[in-house]
Amino acid sequence: MSFVVRLGIDDLINPLDKHTWLFISAPIVAIPLFIRFGMYRAVMRYFGNDALIAIIKAVSLSALILGIVVYSYSNHQAVVPRSIMFNYWWLSMVMIGGLRLAMRQYFLGDWFSAAQHMPFANRDDGLLKVAIYGAGAAGNQLVAALRMGRLMRPVAFIDDDESISNRVISGLQVYKPKHIQRMIDVTGAQEILLAIPSSTRGRRREVLGYLEGFPLHVRSVPGFMDLAAGRVKVDDLQEVDIADLLGRDSVPAQDDLLEHCIKGKTVLVTGAGGSIGSELCRQILILKPTTLLLFDHGEFNLYTILSELEQRIARESLSVKLLPILGSVRNHSKMLDVMKTWSVDTVYHAAAYKHVPMVEHNIAEGVINNVVGTLNTAQAALQAGVANFVLISTDKAVRPTNVMGSTKRLAELVLQALSRETAPVMFGDKGRVYQVNKTRFIMVRFGNVLGSSGSVIPLFHKQIKSGGPLTVTHPRITRYFMTIPEAAQLVIQAGSMGQGGDVFVLDMGEPVKIVELAEKMVHLSGLSIRSEKNPQGDIAIEFSGLRPGEKLYEELLIGDNVVATQHPMIMSAHEDFLSWDLLKTQLSRLLAAVEEDDYTTVRQLLRETVNGYAPDGEIVDWIYQERSQES
Repeated sequence: MSFVVRLGIDDLINPLDKHTWLFISAPIVAIPLFIRFGMYRAVMRYFGNDALIAIIKAVSLSALILGIVVYSYSNHQAVVPRSIMFNYWWLSMVMIGGLRLAMRQYFLGDWFSAAQHMPFANRDDGLLKVAIYGAGAAGNQLVAALRMGRLMRPVAFIDDDESISNRVISGLQVYKPKHIQRMIDVTGAQEILLAIPSSTRGRRREVLGYLEGFPLHVRSVPGFMDLAAGRVKVDDLQEVDIADLLGRDSVPAQDDLLEHCIKGKTVLVTGAGGSIGSELCRQILILKPTTLLLFDHGEFNLYTILSELEQRIARESLSVKLLPILGSVRNHSKMLDVMKTWSVDTVYHAAAYKHVPMVEHNIAEGVINNVVGTLNTAQAALQAGVANFVLISTDKAVRPTNVMGSTKRLAELVLQALSRETAPVMFGDKGRVYQVNKTRFIMVRFGNVLGSSGSVIPLFHKQIKSGGPLTVTHPRITRYFMTIPEAAQLVIQAGSMGQGGDVFVLDMGEPVKIVELAEKMVHLSGLSIRSEKNPQGDIAIEFSGLRPGEKLYEELLIGDNVVATQHPMIMSAHEDFLSWDLLKTQLSRLLAAVEEDDYTTVRQLLRETVNGYAPDGEIVDWIYQERSQES
């Protein structure tokens, strides 16, 4: 073909007569180079820019070598025109590269995916039509993945970058955000996929707030860290992260605070299978402790987090010893044996009953698990010489109206009292043996975490999928929210601060009205709220009334005495406390009342001990109620 381009058909003399050696030399030079550059190993379905660059290199190098051979060995009787080698180069490029591109389009089965503006390319193939918000690298990768998967049909880009607005990228028109309605009318888009994984939460909140006004289901592409870690693929779409609706950007962690109580130490996490406990384990693992003890009374939960961490250790070649331990924090001797046997340095005590209505109906279990469990674990830590003890507390411990909050505040009081004793006598020790206290007790108090067991967010997702209604307890109820990873990271950092007896409070941002959160979730699902003003809406919101022990709003501080710390998201609160001797007396009376099922006395003792405890309603322990009715 190079000879034909150079000499034409009319003047062409059969080159095989004089240049047979050239037809033999060309494949001898080219084929080994093509093999070396992997051109015969490429999968046409995934043929991309890297393969095109390899073709350019291979063809150019083979043409150069062949040119050297030609001009070294040609003679006067068999002169090869100089332009032949140039023609050979560009024709090889077009035919070899073009053939592979054509094969890629054949395997993709969509010859006109990049020609949507052509009249014959407009067709309805029955696929879900989606617009992609973000025309950057993630957006273009998503387009390629969707076209290859053939489950959705990308029809447009949306981007607020003025330099690319109204242009065409990957065959798709780029629209400005203010032209979304026009885009819907033109393309018939049914969903919007967020492809802005590197943007801040504040920016994502702005985008979601704007998109809420359109009747489109909004989903998002995973973040770059998840993509890089291989946990997800670019086309693994997910529902909008509720954390994006809150718009809170986490503050970078301080490495010295993260590693202080963990790196090179033996760490014990109680309640390791729970929402907070399991996330603590994940973050502790990467901080390189020598040993991580997972303590939980739930077999399945313990198995689940153990399996996950074992896979991560194998994948990342971590030198951390994992030890799963089945047991209950109610068992003091078990806790003491574990801490002494493994010479535990740091304890993160996350084991507790946290569901407010559940504990309100099971007062005895709440007291024993939350108060006695913390007491047992703290005393075992003190007796075993554990250096650091961190209690995971809750905002519901502040002026509680429920048993769960009051028991968590009582657990705080236990640690506050113990931290001020240099050599206390343990609760229940009739021999009055003084124990030297070498343990630094820390409490970290925060609000709700997104996605935890019993959280309202998974409930709303489930109710939306089933067609509603969404149940909200009260139109004015508000809550603080934080993501589980952020909460766990801040807990670890707070546990490294303070001298002992400190109550640290996490900055939870602004409280969120639950009804507004429910409305946003409905709108971003592409649905509308059914109400008196809009009786034809898709999802109704119903108010079920406050549950037993539930407050309209939560607080993080009992008093106003709070000071900043070295971390901008962690504050130190100075709260009132009781002496250890007085607290032991109150605990003895409380446990005696629980043993006798005297819940009137239990409630009275909680009132006396926990500052601000104001129970709402009558005693609702199921066993107590049944026995009262029988009597």
